[in-house]
Amino acid sequence: MSQPDTSREGWNVPQPEKLPRPTWWPAALSLGVTMLLWGIVTSPVVTIAGLVVFAVSLIGWIGEICHERKENE
Repeated sequence: MSQPDTSREGWNVPQPEKLPRPTWWPAALSLGVTMLLWGIVTSPVVTIAGLVVFAVSLIGWIGEICHERKENE
C-alpha cells in the first residue's frame, strides 16, 4: 500500500470515523411517546404505561450516551 500524499500544505490524513453502536433506546422512546399520546385520548392506564416507557427509555438512552463518552475519553 502506498502512503497518502501529505505534501500539500493544509491537508491532513483523515482520522478513522467512529460511529456509535446501534441501540434500541430511540425506538423505545418513540413507543413511549406514542403510548403517552394515545393514552391521553383513550385511557389513563395507557397514559401511565406510556409515561413509564418514555421515562425508562430516556434514562437508558442518556445513560448509554454518558457511558459511551467515558469509554472514548
